[in-house]
Amino acid sequence: MRHSRTEVGRWRMLRQSQRRKTRWLEAQSRRNMRIHAIRKCIVNRQRTSLLFSIYDI
Repeated sequence: MRHSRTEVGRWRMLRQSQRRKTRWLEAQSRRNMRIHAIRKCIVNRQRTSLLFSIYDI
């Protein structure tokens, strides 16, 4: 069954926009993961420094 060029074009555009959205979401989640990792690292560093300061007293 043949489809008209406009139909095919519409599907292609839809698929493209969907792909763009999913890629954007993936990038966002990656960025968020990096932010979380950095924060966790900072918190852990603070915790360890606190522990060492307690033991020094």
